[in-house]
Amino acid sequence: MGISIGYVDGPRLRRSLLAAAEWVGAGRDELNRINVFPVPDGDTGTNFTLTMKSIAEALHRLRPDAPLPEVAHAAAEASVMGARGNSGILLSHFVVGFREAVGDRATMSAREVAAGLRRGFQRLEEALTNPREGTILTVCRAAAEGAELAAEEEKDLYHVVQRTLRSSEEALQRTPELLAVLKHAGVVDAGGKGFVRVLEGVMRLIHGHPLAEVEMPRLVGGTPAARIVVEETEDFQFCTEVLVRGAALPSSAVVRAALVGLGGSVQVVRTEDLLRVHIHTNEPQQLFDLAAPWGEVLNTKADDMREQHRLLTVGAAQGTVVIADSACDLPDEMLDRFGIGLVPLQLVIDGAVLEDRIAITPMEFYARLREGGVQPTTSQPTPAAFASAFEHARATADEVVAVVLSSGLSGTYANSLTARAAFAKGGVHVVDSLSASFGEGLLALRGAELAEDGWTGAAIATELVRIRDQSGMVLTVDTLENVLRSGRVSRFKARLAGWLDLKPILTIDPEGKIAIADKVRGREALLPRVLRIMERRIPRGVKRLRVGVAHVDCEKVAEAVRAAIQARFHPIDLFVWPATAVLATHAGLGAWAVFWTVEDGGPEAAGNKRAAPAL
Repeated sequence: MGISIGYVDGPRLRRSLLAAAEWVGAGRDELNRINVFPVPDGDTGTNFTLTMKSIAEALHRLRPDAPLPEVAHAAAEASVMGARGNSGILLSHFVVGFREAVGDRATMSAREVAAGLRRGFQRLEEALTNPREGTILTVCRAAAEGAELAAEEEKDLYHVVQRTLRSSEEALQRTPELLAVLKHAGVVDAGGKGFVRVLEGVMRLIHGHPLAEVEMPRLVGGTPAARIVVEETEDFQFCTEVLVRGAALPSSAVVRAALVGLGGSVQVVRTEDLLRVHIHTNEPQQLFDLAAPWGEVLNTKADDMREQHRLLTVGAAQGTVVIADSACDLPDEMLDRFGIGLVPLQLVIDGAVLEDRIAITPMEFYARLREGGVQPTTSQPTPAAFASAFEHARATADEVVAVVLSSGLSGTYANSLTARAAFAKGGVHVVDSLSASFGEGLLALRGAELAEDGWTGAAIATELVRIRDQSGMVLTVDTLENVLRSGRVSRFKARLAGWLDLKPILTIDPEGKIAIADKVRGREALLPRVLRIMERRIPRGVKRLRVGVAHVDCEKVAEAVRAAIQARFHPIDLFVWPATAVLATHAGLGAWAVFWTVEDGGPEAAGNKRAAPAL
C-alpha cells in the first residue's frame, strides 16, 4: 500500500517546516556557490538558511501538538523577524501569504494547501516592484500551479506534494533560459533552488529519509559568482536592512515610495507589528534615518557586497555562530535578533519529560507551582542534543561557540564536551559560563556581537572567559524549601531562618557553585543589601556594564530592582525576564537574581578578526 495523506494539521506543518529547514541548511554551500543574481555576493545560501533557521527555532519553542493557526503564525512572524538578505525576505513574503490562507483552520485539505501555495505566490508577486522571471518568482508560480492541478485530480496530499515538487524542479531548470546572467554563469537561480530544497525537505520527511543518512559532497572548483560582473544598475555597495516593531507602522506602499531613488533590490515585508526593509544602497544611514520614526528599531545591518564579492575569489570563511542552552534566560526576541541557537534542558514532572522553553514556558510552569503538588526534577541536555545543535550551526558557519550552564551546577558542560569530542567536523569552542540565567546569557549575547564583527571562534571564547572572570551574580530566594531539597542547608537551619524571617542572599563562587553571600531579615531589606554588594563588586568608572534581572513570578519586584539598578549603575543594557522553568525549580517562587558582566579592558578587535586573504 502506498503513502496517503488526507490533511495537514499543526503538528504535520511543524514537522514539515523543521525538515525543510534542515535540508536547506545542508545545501547552504551549494546555494552560495551558484548565487549570481541580483548581485554575485555569494550569500543566498547563508541568507536562505538563516531565514529557515529562524522559522525552525520559533517552531521548536511551540508545543509539538500546537494547532495549525499557531504554527503558521509563528512561522510567518519568525520569517519576518529572521529574514536575511534579498532571498530571505522573498521567502518571508511567501510564508506570510501561506499564513493568510491558513486563517483559523484546524486542518487543511489538498485543495486548501494548494490555495495556500497560490496565496504565498501572490504575496510574493505583489511585493516585487520589478519582477524578473527566472528567479524564485518563476519557481513559486510553478509550485502553486502544480499543486492546484494535482488537487483537482485527487484529494491525496502526497500526490499534491509530489506534483508541486516536480513542477518546481522543472521551472528551476528553465531559469537559465529566462535570465541571461544565469545562462552565462552556467547555473540555475539560487533563490529558486532554495525554494525547491524546502519542498525536497518535506518530501524527505514523508519518505522517512533523515539528513544523517546523507553525506553532503565537498564542493570543488571555482565559484560562478566570483566570475560575474555586477550590472551597472545593481552596482551598490551595501546590502542594507532594518527591522522595526510598532503599533502604527507605515504601509508597504508608503515605505517603497519613501525609498525611491535610494537604491535597488527594494524589498518590504510587513505583518501586524513588524516591518523589515531590504535595499541595496550606497548610503545605509539614509534608510536608518527614515526608519527611526516608524517605531522601535530592533535591528539594522549593512553588509559590504563589494567586499563579499572580492572574498568569493579567495574562499573566505563564513564566520562564527553562537549557541547557548535554555538556562541562558535571554528573551526570544534577543535570540532571534542575533541568531543565537538554543539547546533545551529537560524538566521531569510526574514522569513526563518536557523540553525547557519548548514544551513548557516559564509562566506555564509558575502556574503549576502556584497550584502546589508539583515536585519537578531537572536534567541536562544529552550529548546527542548538543551534537545536533553543532551540526545545525556548522551548516551556516565555519565555527561554533557554545556558552553553557556552569559546570558547578549541572552536567550540561560535561555533555557539551562529550559532543564536541565526537563531532567530526570540528570548529566547536565551548565556554563554561560558571554561572546561570543571564550570567550565561549575557556572555552569549556578547559572543554573538563579536561574531557579527568578524572575530574568530577561538578569540571569542577567550574574550568571553575574560569577561566571565570579572562578572558576578546575586540571588535572593523567598523560601528555603527548594534550597533545602538540594541539601545545601540543614533542616534545622532552614526552620531557624523561617522563625527569624531571615532571607539568604546567594552568589556564585569561582568554581561556579552556589555560595552564601549574606542574609537579611525581611524582604524589604533585600534590595538595599543587594545594591551594596553590587557596589562593592563592580569597579568604579565601568563603561561597558551589562545587567540582567531574572525573576520567578515576581514581576513587580523585578521592575523595582531594574529601576534601582538603572538609577545607580547606568548599564549599557538592562534586561528583565522570567527565569526559565529549570532554574525556577531550584530557586522557587518569589526568587529574583541580578547578573552583571563587565566588558571593559578587552583587546583590540583587529587581532581577533578573521584574516581576509589578499588577492
